[in-house]
Amino acid sequence: MQFNRQWTDIYEKLSQADEDLTMNSEELETLALAAYLTGKDVESFQIFEKAHHSYLSEGKTAKGVRCAFWLGMLLMTAGEKAKGNGWMSRAERILADAEVADCPEKGFLLLRRALGALYSGQAEEGKHLFEGVEEIGKRFRDVDLIALGMLGQGQAEIEKGAVTEGIRLLDETMITIGTDDVFPIVYGIVYCAVIETCRKIWDLARAQEWTEALTRWCKSQPDIVPFRGQCLVRRAEIIQLHGDLARALEETTEACSLLSRPPGETAAGEAFYRKAELLRLLGDYEEAENYYNEAAKRGRKPQPGLSMLRMGQGKNKTAEVSIENTLIETKDLKKRAELLPVYIHIMLSADQNEKARRASDELHDIAVRFGAPYLKAMSSFCRGTVAMAEKRNKPAIEFLEEAAQLWSQQSFPYEMARTREMKGRAYREQNDRDNAQIELAAAKWIFEQIGAIPDLQRVNNLLQEKKLFHSHGLTLRELQVLRLVVSGKTNKSVAKELFISERTVDRHVSNIFTKLNLSSRVEATSFAINSGILDN
Repeated sequence: MQFNRQWTDIYEKLSQADEDLTMNSEELETLALAAYLTGKDVESFQIFEKAHHSYLSEGKTAKGVRCAFWLGMLLMTAGEKAKGNGWMSRAERILADAEVADCPEKGFLLLRRALGALYSGQAEEGKHLFEGVEEIGKRFRDVDLIALGMLGQGQAEIEKGAVTEGIRLLDETMITIGTDDVFPIVYGIVYCAVIETCRKIWDLARAQEWTEALTRWCKSQPDIVPFRGQCLVRRAEIIQLHGDLARALEETTEACSLLSRPPGETAAGEAFYRKAELLRLLGDYEEAENYYNEAAKRGRKPQPGLSMLRMGQGKNKTAEVSIENTLIETKDLKKRAELLPVYIHIMLSADQNEKARRASDELHDIAVRFGAPYLKAMSSFCRGTVAMAEKRNKPAIEFLEEAAQLWSQQSFPYEMARTREMKGRAYREQNDRDNAQIELAAAKWIFEQIGAIPDLQRVNNLLQEKKLFHSHGLTLRELQVLRLVVSGKTNKSVAKELFISERTVDRHVSNIFTKLNLSSRVEATSFAINSGILDN
Protein backbone atom coordinates (compact mmCIF):
# COMPACT_ATOMS: atom_id res chain seq x y z
CA MET A 1 0.00 0.00 0.00
CA GLN A 2 1.28 3.47 -0.87
CA PHE A 3 0.76 6.24 1.69
CA ASN A 4 1.82 9.42 -0.12
CA ARG A 5 -1.54 11.22 0.06
CA GLN A 6 -3.52 14.40 0.53
CA TRP A 7 -4.56 13.70 4.08
CA THR A 8 -7.09 16.52 4.53
CA ASP A 9 -9.09 15.32 1.52
CA ILE A 10 -9.03 11.75 2.82
CA TYR A 11 -10.10 12.89 6.28
CA GLU A 12 -13.04 14.93 4.97
CA LYS A 13 -14.23 12.18 2.63
CA LEU A 14 -14.02 9.40 5.21
CA SER A 15 -15.49 11.55 7.99
CA GLN A 16 -18.66 11.87 5.94
CA ALA A 17 -18.73 8.11 5.41
CA ASP A 18 -18.26 7.61 9.17
CA GLU A 19 -21.29 9.79 9.84
CA ASP A 20 -23.27 7.69 7.37
CA LEU A 21 -22.12 4.49 9.18
CA THR A 22 -20.89 3.01 5.90
CA MET A 23 -17.22 2.42 6.78
CA ASN A 24 -15.43 -0.90 7.05
CA SER A 25 -12.53 -1.60 9.42
CA GLU A 26 -9.77 -0.65 6.97
CA GLU A 27 -11.47 2.66 6.18
CA LEU A 28 -11.79 3.40 9.89
CA GLU A 29 -8.07 2.74 10.31
CA THR A 30 -7.27 5.05 7.38
CA LEU A 31 -9.53 7.75 8.85
CA ALA A 32 -7.75 7.43 12.21
CA LEU A 33 -4.40 7.85 10.45
CA ALA A 34 -5.65 10.86 8.43
CA ALA A 35 -7.00 12.49 11.60
CA TYR A 36 -3.67 12.02 13.37
CA LEU A 37 -1.60 13.32 10.46
CA THR A 38 -3.77 16.44 10.15
CA GLY A 39 -3.35 17.27 13.84
CA LYS A 40 -6.64 15.93 15.27
CA ASP A 41 -5.03 13.77 17.94
CA VAL A 42 -7.98 13.17 20.29
CA GLU A 43 -10.33 12.32 17.43
CA SER A 44 -7.67 10.07 15.95
CA PHE A 45 -7.35 8.10 19.20
CA GLN A 46 -11.12 7.58 19.32
CA ILE A 47 -11.22 6.33 15.73
CA PHE A 48 -8.24 4.00 16.22
CA GLU A 49 -10.21 2.47 19.11
CA LYS A 50 -13.26 2.02 16.85
CA ALA A 51 -11.09 0.41 14.17
CA HIS A 52 -9.59 -1.91 16.78
CA HIS A 53 -13.01 -3.14 17.91
CA SER A 54 -14.24 -3.37 14.32
CA TYR A 55 -11.34 -5.63 13.32
CA LEU A 56 -11.92 -7.87 16.35
CA SER A 57 -15.63 -8.17 15.55
CA GLU A 58 -14.67 -9.37 12.07
CA GLY A 59 -12.30 -11.95 13.52
CA LYS A 60 -9.21 -10.10 12.24
CA THR A 61 -7.29 -10.36 15.49
CA ALA A 62 -3.84 -9.44 14.16
CA LYS A 63 -5.08 -6.23 12.54
CA GLY A 64 -6.99 -5.33 15.69
CA VAL A 65 -3.81 -5.83 17.70
CA ARG A 66 -1.84 -3.57 15.35
CA CYS A 67 -4.43 -0.80 15.82
CA ALA A 68 -4.16 -1.23 19.59
CA PHE A 69 -0.36 -1.01 19.38
CA TRP A 70 -0.40 2.25 17.43
CA LEU A 71 -3.07 3.70 19.69
CA GLY A 72 -0.88 2.89 22.69
CA MET A 73 2.24 4.29 21.04
CA LEU A 74 0.55 7.56 20.04
CA LEU A 75 -1.02 8.02 23.47
CA MET A 76 2.40 7.64 25.11
CA THR A 77 3.90 10.10 22.61
CA ALA A 78 1.16 12.56 23.64
CA GLY A 79 2.15 12.17 27.29
CA GLU A 80 -0.68 9.80 28.30
CA LYS A 81 1.65 7.03 29.42
CA ALA A 82 -0.79 5.11 31.63
CA LYS A 83 -3.41 4.90 28.88
CA GLY A 84 -0.78 4.06 26.31
CA ASN A 85 0.65 1.24 28.40
CA GLY A 86 -2.88 -0.01 28.99
CA TRP A 87 -3.50 -0.35 25.27
CA MET A 88 -0.14 -2.05 24.75
CA SER A 89 -0.98 -4.55 27.48
CA ARG A 90 -4.41 -5.12 25.96
CA ALA A 91 -2.81 -5.88 22.60
CA GLU A 92 -0.45 -8.42 24.20
CA ARG A 93 -3.29 -10.14 26.08
CA ILE A 94 -5.53 -10.37 23.01
CA LEU A 95 -2.76 -11.88 20.92
CA ALA A 96 -1.90 -14.38 23.67
CA ASP A 97 -5.54 -15.39 24.30
CA ALA A 98 -6.23 -15.85 20.59
CA GLU A 99 -3.23 -18.15 20.24
CA VAL A 100 -2.51 -16.56 16.88
CA ALA A 101 0.21 -18.25 14.86
CA ASP A 102 3.41 -16.33 14.16
CA CYS A 103 2.54 -12.89 12.75
CA PRO A 104 4.22 -9.49 12.26
CA GLU A 105 2.18 -8.00 15.11
CA LYS A 106 4.34 -10.01 17.53
CA GLY A 107 7.22 -7.88 16.26
CA PHE A 108 5.42 -4.68 17.23
CA LEU A 109 4.76 -5.99 20.73
CA LEU A 110 8.41 -7.04 21.01
CA LEU A 111 9.25 -3.46 20.08
CA ARG A 112 7.63 -2.32 23.32
CA ARG A 113 10.02 -4.48 25.36
CA ALA A 114 13.00 -3.35 23.28
CA LEU A 115 12.20 0.33 23.84
CA GLY A 116 11.74 -0.30 27.56
CA ALA A 117 15.20 -1.87 27.76
CA LEU A 118 16.84 0.92 25.76
CA TYR A 119 15.26 3.72 27.80
CA SER A 120 16.11 2.04 31.12
CA GLY A 121 19.82 1.95 30.27
CA GLN A 122 19.98 -1.71 29.23
CA ALA A 123 21.49 -1.07 25.80
CA GLU A 124 22.80 -4.61 25.24
CA GLU A 125 19.44 -6.19 26.08
CA GLY A 126 17.69 -3.59 23.94
CA LYS A 127 19.94 -4.35 20.98
CA HIS A 128 19.16 -8.07 21.26
CA LEU A 129 15.40 -7.38 21.31
CA PHE A 130 15.61 -4.95 18.39
CA GLU A 131 17.43 -7.64 16.40
CA GLY A 132 14.39 -9.83 17.06
CA VAL A 133 12.08 -7.09 15.78
CA GLU A 134 14.10 -6.80 12.57
CA GLU A 135 14.15 -10.59 12.13
CA ILE A 136 10.34 -10.78 12.37
CA GLY A 137 10.09 -7.91 9.91
CA LYS A 138 12.31 -9.70 7.41
CA ARG A 139 10.37 -12.94 7.81
CA PHE A 140 7.09 -11.21 6.96
CA ARG A 141 8.59 -8.63 4.60
CA ASP A 142 7.23 -5.89 6.87
CA VAL A 143 9.32 -2.80 6.07
CA ASP A 144 7.97 -0.94 9.13
CA LEU A 145 9.33 -3.56 11.51
CA ILE A 146 12.63 -3.80 9.63
CA ALA A 147 13.13 -0.03 9.87
CA LEU A 148 12.15 0.22 13.54
CA GLY A 149 14.33 -2.77 14.43
CA MET A 150 17.37 -1.32 12.68
CA LEU A 151 16.74 2.11 14.18
CA GLY A 152 16.70 0.66 17.68
CA GLN A 153 19.87 -1.35 17.06
CA GLY A 154 21.67 1.79 15.90
CA GLN A 155 20.55 3.75 18.95
CA ALA A 156 21.54 0.89 21.26
CA GLU A 157 25.02 0.66 19.72
CA ILE A 158 25.53 4.39 20.25
CA GLU A 159 24.37 4.10 23.87
CA LYS A 160 26.95 1.32 24.32
CA GLY A 161 29.65 3.63 22.95
CA ALA A 162 29.98 1.93 19.54
CA VAL A 163 29.31 5.17 17.66
CA THR A 164 30.68 4.11 14.26
CA GLU A 165 28.58 0.92 14.16
CA GLY A 166 25.55 2.82 15.42
CA ILE A 167 25.84 5.43 12.69
CA ARG A 168 26.22 2.70 10.06
CA LEU A 169 22.95 1.13 11.20
CA LEU A 170 21.17 4.50 11.21
CA ASP A 171 22.33 5.22 7.65
CA GLU A 172 21.06 1.81 6.56
CA THR A 173 17.75 2.48 8.30
CA MET A 174 17.28 5.68 6.30
CA ILE A 175 17.80 3.77 3.06
CA THR A 176 15.27 1.17 4.19
CA ILE A 177 12.44 3.70 4.54
CA GLY A 178 13.00 5.25 1.10
CA THR A 179 9.68 3.94 -0.20
CA ASP A 180 6.02 4.99 -0.22
CA ASP A 181 5.12 1.62 1.36
CA VAL A 182 6.30 2.77 4.80
CA PHE A 183 3.56 3.63 7.29
CA PRO A 184 3.67 7.47 7.57
CA ILE A 185 3.93 7.41 11.36
CA VAL A 186 6.90 5.04 11.12
CA TYR A 187 8.48 7.33 8.51
CA GLY A 188 8.18 10.35 10.79
CA ILE A 189 9.34 8.46 13.89
CA VAL A 190 12.43 7.12 12.14
CA TYR A 191 13.43 10.46 10.61
CA CYS A 192 12.99 12.39 13.86
CA ALA A 193 14.79 9.71 15.90
CA VAL A 194 17.76 9.56 13.53
CA ILE A 195 18.04 13.36 13.41
CA GLU A 196 17.89 13.61 17.22
CA THR A 197 20.44 10.81 17.65
CA CYS A 198 22.86 12.45 15.21
CA ARG A 199 22.37 15.74 17.03
CA LYS A 200 23.06 14.14 20.41
CA ILE A 201 26.42 12.78 19.23
CA TRP A 202 27.16 16.10 17.49
CA ASP A 203 27.21 14.60 13.99
CA LEU A 204 25.76 17.83 12.63
CA ALA A 205 26.50 17.06 8.97
CA ARG A 206 24.31 13.95 9.12
CA ALA A 207 21.67 15.78 11.15
CA GLN A 208 21.58 18.43 8.43
CA GLU A 209 21.34 15.87 5.62
CA TRP A 210 18.44 13.99 7.20
CA THR A 211 16.70 17.22 8.24
CA GLU A 212 16.73 18.27 4.58
CA ALA A 213 15.16 14.93 3.63
CA LEU A 214 12.47 15.24 6.34
CA THR A 215 11.74 18.78 5.16
CA ARG A 216 11.17 17.50 1.62
CA TRP A 217 8.86 14.77 2.92
CA CYS A 218 6.82 17.27 4.96
CA LYS A 219 6.57 19.62 1.96
CA SER A 220 5.40 16.76 -0.29
CA GLN A 221 2.47 16.24 2.11
CA PRO A 222 1.66 19.78 3.28
CA ASP A 223 -1.33 18.66 5.37
CA ILE A 224 0.89 16.74 7.82
CA VAL A 225 1.09 18.33 11.29
CA PRO A 226 3.11 15.82 13.38
CA PHE A 227 6.87 15.84 12.84
CA ARG A 228 6.75 19.28 11.17
CA GLY A 229 7.47 21.11 14.42
CA GLN A 230 10.39 18.81 15.29
CA CYS A 231 11.73 19.32 11.78
CA LEU A 232 11.53 23.11 12.18
CA VAL A 233 13.46 22.97 15.47
CA ARG A 234 16.40 21.20 13.88
CA ARG A 235 16.22 23.29 10.72
CA ALA A 236 16.43 26.39 12.89
CA GLU A 237 19.49 25.10 14.73
CA ILE A 238 21.29 24.33 11.46
CA ILE A 239 20.34 27.72 10.00
CA GLN A 240 21.61 29.39 13.19
CA LEU A 241 24.94 27.58 12.94
CA HIS A 242 25.31 28.87 9.38
CA GLY A 243 24.86 32.43 10.63
CA ASP A 244 21.30 33.44 9.64
CA LEU A 245 19.94 34.27 13.09
CA ALA A 246 16.90 36.18 11.83
CA ARG A 247 15.71 33.31 9.63
CA ALA A 248 16.39 30.81 12.41
CA LEU A 249 14.26 32.92 14.76
CA GLU A 250 11.36 32.75 12.28
CA GLU A 251 11.66 28.95 12.13
CA THR A 252 11.73 28.56 15.92
CA THR A 253 8.74 30.89 16.30
CA GLU A 254 6.74 28.68 13.93
CA ALA A 255 7.98 25.55 15.72
CA CYS A 256 6.91 26.93 19.12
CA SER A 257 3.46 27.66 17.71
CA LEU A 258 3.07 24.22 16.13
CA LEU A 259 4.38 22.26 19.10
CA SER A 260 2.34 24.18 21.67
CA ARG A 261 -0.97 22.99 20.22
CA PRO A 262 -0.95 19.33 21.27
CA PRO A 263 -0.32 19.10 25.05
CA GLY A 264 2.54 16.84 26.03
CA GLU A 265 4.49 17.31 22.79
CA THR A 266 8.03 16.33 23.79
CA ALA A 267 9.81 18.56 21.26
CA ALA A 268 8.11 21.74 22.52
CA GLY A 269 10.71 22.32 25.25
CA GLU A 270 13.54 22.16 22.72
CA ALA A 271 11.73 24.62 20.45
CA PHE A 272 11.38 27.16 23.26
CA TYR A 273 15.00 26.62 24.32
CA ARG A 274 16.28 27.20 20.78
CA LYS A 275 14.26 30.41 20.52
CA ALA A 276 15.66 31.57 23.87
CA GLU A 277 19.19 30.94 22.60
CA LEU A 278 18.57 33.03 19.48
CA LEU A 279 17.04 35.88 21.47
CA ARG A 280 20.07 35.84 23.79
CA LEU A 281 22.50 36.02 20.87
CA LEU A 282 20.49 38.88 19.37
CA GLY A 283 20.64 40.78 22.68
CA ASP A 284 16.99 40.56 23.79
CA TYR A 285 17.79 39.30 27.28
CA GLU A 286 14.37 39.91 28.83
CA GLU A 287 12.50 37.93 26.18
CA ALA A 288 15.22 35.26 26.17
CA GLU A 289 14.67 34.69 29.89
CA ASN A 290 10.93 34.27 29.29
CA TYR A 291 11.60 31.57 26.71
CA TYR A 292 14.13 29.76 28.90
CA ASN A 293 11.39 29.61 31.55
CA GLU A 294 8.89 28.30 28.99
CA ALA A 295 11.38 25.62 27.94
CA ALA A 296 11.78 24.57 31.58
CA LYS A 297 7.99 24.30 32.00
CA ARG A 298 7.98 21.87 29.09
CA GLY A 299 10.66 19.64 30.55
CA ARG A 300 13.78 21.02 28.83
CA LYS A 301 16.48 22.12 31.26
CA PRO A 302 17.41 25.68 30.23
CA GLN A 303 21.14 25.03 30.54
CA PRO A 304 23.72 25.93 29.43
CA GLY A 305 21.99 28.88 27.75
CA LEU A 306 20.54 30.33 30.95
CA SER A 307 24.00 30.49 32.54
CA MET A 308 25.30 32.37 29.50
CA LEU A 309 22.36 34.76 29.85
CA ARG A 310 23.29 35.37 33.49
CA MET A 311 26.85 36.17 32.40
CA GLY A 312 25.48 38.67 29.89
CA GLN A 313 23.41 40.24 32.68
CA GLY A 314 26.50 40.57 34.87
CA LYS A 315 25.28 37.90 37.32
CA ASN A 316 28.51 35.93 37.14
CA LYS A 317 28.27 34.19 40.51
CA THR A 318 24.75 32.97 39.75
CA ALA A 319 25.98 31.60 36.43
CA GLU A 320 28.95 29.90 38.12
CA VAL A 321 26.81 28.10 40.70
CA SER A 322 24.14 27.06 38.19
CA ILE A 323 26.45 25.64 35.54
CA GLU A 324 28.55 23.80 38.15
CA ASN A 325 25.46 22.17 39.69
CA THR A 326 24.11 21.22 36.27
CA LEU A 327 27.39 19.61 35.26
CA ILE A 328 27.53 17.63 38.52
CA GLU A 329 24.00 16.33 37.88
CA THR A 330 24.68 15.39 34.25
CA LYS A 331 26.29 12.00 33.68
CA ASP A 332 25.59 11.38 29.98
CA LEU A 333 28.70 12.24 27.93
CA LYS A 334 26.66 13.56 25.00
CA LYS A 335 24.88 16.05 27.26
CA ARG A 336 28.09 16.96 29.11
CA ALA A 337 29.61 17.88 25.74
CA GLU A 338 27.00 20.64 25.44
CA LEU A 339 27.63 21.94 28.95
CA LEU A 340 31.42 21.82 29.10
CA PRO A 341 32.27 24.76 26.75
CA VAL A 342 30.03 27.09 28.77
CA TYR A 343 31.37 25.70 32.04
CA ILE A 344 34.93 26.37 30.84
CA HIS A 345 34.04 29.92 29.81
CA ILE A 346 32.42 30.68 33.16
CA MET A 347 35.20 29.08 35.22
CA LEU A 348 37.83 31.11 33.36
CA SER A 349 35.82 34.27 34.04
CA ALA A 350 35.88 33.34 37.73
CA ASP A 351 39.67 32.69 37.65
CA GLN A 352 39.02 29.00 38.29
CA ASN A 353 41.66 27.96 35.77
CA GLU A 354 42.29 24.49 37.18
CA LYS A 355 38.59 23.56 36.93
CA ALA A 356 38.50 24.94 33.41
CA ARG A 357 41.57 22.94 32.38
CA ARG A 358 40.11 19.67 33.72
CA ALA A 359 36.87 20.35 31.89
CA SER A 360 38.80 21.13 28.70
CA ASP A 361 40.63 17.81 28.97
CA GLU A 362 37.29 16.02 29.38
CA LEU A 363 35.83 17.78 26.34
CA HIS A 364 38.89 16.79 24.31
CA ASP A 365 38.42 13.14 25.31
CA ILE A 366 34.74 13.26 24.30
CA ALA A 367 35.63 14.87 20.97
CA VAL A 368 38.14 12.10 20.25
CA ARG A 369 35.61 9.44 21.22
CA PHE A 370 32.81 10.73 18.99
CA GLY A 371 35.01 12.08 16.20
CA ALA A 372 32.53 14.85 15.36
CA PRO A 373 34.06 17.90 13.59
CA TYR A 374 31.98 20.29 15.72
CA LEU A 375 33.30 18.82 18.95
CA LYS A 376 36.86 18.78 17.62
CA ALA A 377 36.60 22.48 16.78
CA MET A 378 35.00 23.35 20.11
CA SER A 379 37.63 21.36 21.97
CA SER A 380 40.44 23.22 20.19
CA PHE A 381 38.73 26.54 20.96
CA CYS A 382 38.40 25.70 24.65
CA ARG A 383 41.98 24.44 24.89
CA GLY A 384 43.04 27.74 23.36
CA THR A 385 41.10 29.81 25.90
CA VAL A 386 42.50 27.77 28.79
CA ALA A 387 46.05 28.19 27.46
CA MET A 388 45.45 31.96 27.27
CA ALA A 389 44.29 32.05 30.88
CA GLU A 390 47.48 30.20 31.85
CA LYS A 391 49.56 32.81 29.96
CA ARG A 392 50.64 30.26 27.34
CA ASN A 393 49.85 32.49 24.40
CA LYS A 394 51.74 30.70 21.63
CA PRO A 395 50.02 27.33 22.24
CA ALA A 396 46.77 29.27 22.64
CA ILE A 397 47.10 30.78 19.17
CA GLU A 398 47.87 27.35 17.70
CA PHE A 399 44.76 25.82 19.27
CA LEU A 400 42.61 28.75 18.17
CA GLU A 401 43.92 28.61 14.61
CA GLU A 402 43.10 24.89 14.53
CA ALA A 403 39.57 25.71 15.70
CA ALA A 404 39.24 28.49 13.11
CA GLN A 405 40.14 26.10 10.29
CA LEU A 406 37.53 23.60 11.46
CA TRP A 407 34.83 26.27 11.82
CA SER A 408 35.65 27.52 8.33
CA GLN A 409 35.26 24.02 6.88
CA GLN A 410 31.83 23.73 8.49
CA SER A 411 30.74 27.29 7.56
CA PHE A 412 29.85 28.23 11.16
CA PRO A 413 30.47 32.02 11.28
CA TYR A 414 29.45 32.78 14.87
CA GLU A 415 31.90 30.25 16.26
CA MET A 416 34.51 31.55 13.81
CA ALA A 417 33.99 35.10 15.09
CA ARG A 418 34.37 34.04 18.72
CA THR A 419 37.57 32.22 17.81
CA ARG A 420 38.99 35.21 15.96
CA GLU A 421 38.14 37.45 18.89
CA MET A 422 40.11 35.18 21.22
CA LYS A 423 43.02 35.08 18.76
CA GLY A 424 42.98 38.86 18.77
CA ARG A 425 43.14 38.89 22.55
CA ALA A 426 46.03 36.39 22.49
CA TYR A 427 47.97 38.56 20.04
CA ARG A 428 47.40 41.59 22.27
CA GLU A 429 48.94 39.70 25.18
CA GLN A 430 52.05 39.30 23.01
CA ASN A 431 51.98 43.01 22.08
CA ASP A 432 51.35 42.00 18.43
CA ARG A 433 49.03 44.92 17.77
CA ASP A 434 48.75 44.49 14.01
CA ASN A 435 47.56 40.89 14.13
CA ALA A 436 45.39 41.66 17.15
CA GLN A 437 43.58 44.46 15.31
CA ILE A 438 43.12 42.34 12.18
CA GLU A 439 41.55 39.47 14.15
CA LEU A 440 39.34 41.71 16.25
CA ALA A 441 38.17 43.71 13.23
CA ALA A 442 37.27 40.48 11.42
CA ALA A 443 35.35 39.24 14.48
CA LYS A 444 33.54 42.57 14.70
CA TRP A 445 32.53 42.40 11.05
CA ILE A 446 31.10 38.87 11.40
CA PHE A 447 29.16 39.79 14.54
CA GLU A 448 27.75 42.80 12.67
CA GLN A 449 26.72 40.65 9.72
CA ILE A 450 24.82 38.08 11.77
CA GLY A 451 23.36 40.56 14.27
CA ALA A 452 25.00 39.21 17.45
CA ILE A 453 24.67 42.51 19.32
CA PRO A 454 26.19 41.65 22.75
CA ASP A 455 29.23 40.07 21.09
CA LEU A 456 29.58 43.08 18.80
CA GLN A 457 29.50 45.49 21.73
CA ARG A 458 32.17 43.48 23.55
CA VAL A 459 34.52 43.50 20.55
CA ASN A 460 33.89 47.20 19.93
CA ASN A 461 35.18 47.87 23.42
CA LEU A 462 38.41 46.05 22.52
CA LEU A 463 39.01 47.73 19.19
CA GLN A 464 41.08 50.86 18.89
CA GLU A 465 41.01 51.10 15.11
CA LYS A 466 38.18 50.68 12.61
CA LYS A 467 37.69 48.95 9.28
CA LEU A 468 40.91 46.95 9.22
CA PHE A 469 39.03 44.04 7.71
CA HIS A 470 38.28 44.70 4.04
CA SER A 471 35.43 42.58 2.68
CA HIS A 472 35.38 44.36 -0.73
CA GLY A 473 31.68 45.00 -0.19
CA LEU A 474 30.74 41.33 0.13
CA THR A 475 28.33 40.19 2.82
CA LEU A 476 29.12 37.31 5.16
CA ARG A 477 26.94 34.94 3.13
CA GLU A 478 28.63 36.03 -0.10
CA LEU A 479 32.04 35.33 1.44
CA GLN A 480 30.82 31.88 2.48
CA VAL A 481 29.62 31.21 -1.07
CA LEU A 482 32.87 32.55 -2.56
CA ARG A 483 34.95 30.26 -0.34
CA LEU A 484 33.00 27.21 -1.51
CA VAL A 485 33.05 28.29 -5.17
CA VAL A 486 36.82 28.75 -5.00
CA SER A 487 37.12 25.24 -3.52
CA GLY A 488 35.52 23.90 -6.72
CA LYS A 489 31.99 23.20 -5.51
CA THR A 490 29.01 23.53 -7.85
CA ASN A 491 26.11 25.84 -6.99
CA LYS A 492 24.07 22.77 -6.07
CA SER A 493 26.76 21.59 -3.64
CA VAL A 494 27.09 25.08 -2.16
CA ALA A 495 23.32 25.21 -1.58
CA LYS A 496 23.37 21.87 0.20
CA GLU A 497 26.30 22.80 2.46
CA LEU A 498 24.89 26.20 3.46
CA PHE A 499 21.31 24.91 3.80
CA ILE A 500 19.90 27.41 1.29
CA SER A 501 18.21 27.05 -2.11
CA GLU A 502 20.17 26.72 -5.36
CA ARG A 503 18.39 29.82 -6.65
CA THR A 504 19.72 31.79 -3.66
CA VAL A 505 23.25 30.59 -4.45
CA ASP A 506 22.82 31.70 -8.08
CA ARG A 507 21.87 35.17 -6.83
CA HIS A 508 24.85 35.32 -4.45
CA VAL A 509 27.28 34.28 -7.21
CA SER A 510 25.85 36.95 -9.50
CA ASN A 511 26.23 39.57 -6.74
CA ILE A 512 29.84 38.48 -6.11
CA PHE A 513 30.73 38.85 -9.79
CA THR A 514 29.07 42.28 -9.93
CA LYS A 515 30.68 43.64 -6.76
CA LEU A 516 34.15 42.38 -7.68
CA ASN A 517 33.78 43.19 -11.41
CA LEU A 518 34.39 39.56 -12.38
CA SER A 519 32.85 37.37 -15.06
CA SER A 520 33.81 33.78 -14.24
CA ARG A 521 34.67 31.34 -11.48
CA VAL A 522 38.26 31.26 -12.69
CA GLU A 523 38.52 35.04 -12.20
CA ALA A 524 36.86 34.71 -8.79
CA THR A 525 39.42 32.11 -7.73
CA SER A 526 42.29 34.27 -8.94
CA PHE A 527 40.91 37.32 -7.12
CA ALA A 528 40.45 35.38 -3.88
CA ILE A 529 44.04 34.12 -3.96
CA ASN A 530 45.61 37.46 -4.91
CA SER A 531 43.55 39.64 -2.56
CA GLY A 532 43.72 37.31 0.43
CA ILE A 533 40.04 38.03 1.11
CA LEU A 534 39.39 34.45 2.21
CA ASP A 535 42.42 34.42 4.48
CA ASN A 536 40.45 36.82 6.64
